[in-house]
Amino acid sequence: MKDMSYDAVIGRKNDIMKGAVGIDYTEMEYGKIGFDYEELMKKVPYSFEKIREIQRESKVGNTPLFELKNLTSLVRSVSKKGKGARIFLKDESANCSGSFKDRRAALSVYHATKIGYKGVISATSGNYGAAVASQASQRGIKSIVVQEVFDSRKIGQPEIVEKGRKCEAFNSEVVQLTAGPELFYVFLTLLEETGYFNSSLYSPYGIAGVETLGYEIAEEVMNQEGKYPDVVVATHAGGGNLTGTARGLIKAGASNTKIIGASVDLKGLHMASDKDFNRKSFTTGHTGFGIPFATLPDRSDVPRNAARALRYMDQYVTVKQGEVFYVTQALAVLEGLERGPAGNTSLAAALSIARDMDEDQIIVVQETEYTGAGKHPTAQLTFAKENGIKIKRGNPMKEIPGKNIVIPEKFNQISAKKIDLNKLKRSYIKNAVSNIQINELTVKDIKFLAEDCNLTESKVKEILKEMK
Repeated sequence: MKDMSYDAVIGRKNDIMKGAVGIDYTEMEYGKIGFDYEELMKKVPYSFEKIREIQRESKVGNTPLFELKNLTSLVRSVSKKGKGARIFLKDESANCSGSFKDRRAALSVYHATKIGYKGVISATSGNYGAAVASQASQRGIKSIVVQEVFDSRKIGQPEIVEKGRKCEAFNSEVVQLTAGPELFYVFLTLLEETGYFNSSLYSPYGIAGVETLGYEIAEEVMNQEGKYPDVVVATHAGGGNLTGTARGLIKAGASNTKIIGASVDLKGLHMASDKDFNRKSFTTGHTGFGIPFATLPDRSDVPRNAARALRYMDQYVTVKQGEVFYVTQALAVLEGLERGPAGNTSLAAALSIARDMDEDQIIVVQETEYTGAGKHPTAQLTFAKENGIKIKRGNPMKEIPGKNIVIPEKFNQISAKKIDLNKLKRSYIKNAVSNIQINELTVKDIKFLAEDCNLTESKVKEILKEMK
């Protein structure tokens, strides 16, 4: 009988993960903190064309790219003369379960099936669970989705409950939990008990699956417009969305396309707090994930996270909850596209960013997501009111997460705010060093930090010197 106490299970996590992902992460590690990132990505034993083939046969990819002409006109009406970039949208809701996460799940589930696993497990409150369940159904294997759904009052967010129903529709077993540290513990125990494959968002399979999204964007914009997009805006949470998209753009030749990450501003709310859990209207794509995962990426459910946002992010911006709800309605009214609010985080940011770009430039909103009863703005705003959040119209800059949601009165009030990337990179370096309590780094460690932060080695040394 194994010791199944919390401490014992957490202590076995590396061995559990090795068996559940099939990758020995220690093979890529070197120095005191470094690891060979590109070697990790090479653990995916499929060519890029094979990945596209896998996705095609499982109803994933080749999603439509729309030009949002009405929203572009609206942006130009509040921009300076000659400004207001053309806005395009990659409609990922056309994937089989309704989000870009089908791309991640398609490759993970295919690989699990090919090497003989009887089932897959994912730990997620989001769209990824539905994607894994959908792919597992198509491949004829079992799936378990572990969800963080409730606060201690056993009250669940309507968006998460909605996603649970979708997972069950795809014949997945859904394990629903309260907010807190039990999620990872239960996830590990289920992996150990079942011997199923860890269909992690953060494995190299998950990131490689998203590369096709970036590649398609570059390919389609080039075919339609004769050039690559100037800017691609990607919603940023755990980092896999942005990382995979950026790598795909680079593979397609769009290496000069600027990559901007966008998150909903939930400053002041703690994601694992029982008190704060139901006081937020966005369960993903927000700063509660975006900042911690940028500055400490290896906090994920695998030993080394293949999502490394700071390697690829050229700029990072935030938008308010009220702005995203406003833009969700604008998309429906002006473009005839009703899509889930969380997927419109990057659209809200793009509408602000486009105002400062030239008219002949192209900005692509990189993904949408399906909407449904629990994900709809009406359900989310009603739930917010029931939990004491004040809903009002006004200046969204006066929004205080957990206290109110301020929906703009005018379109020109939408304003994406820049996050200091250099500050995040300093935090990453500080975390990387302090977490293992070392006083000296090897030359290779310095090189790794430079690559992981997209900085020069001399800049990394300068930061370390300031940290003494």
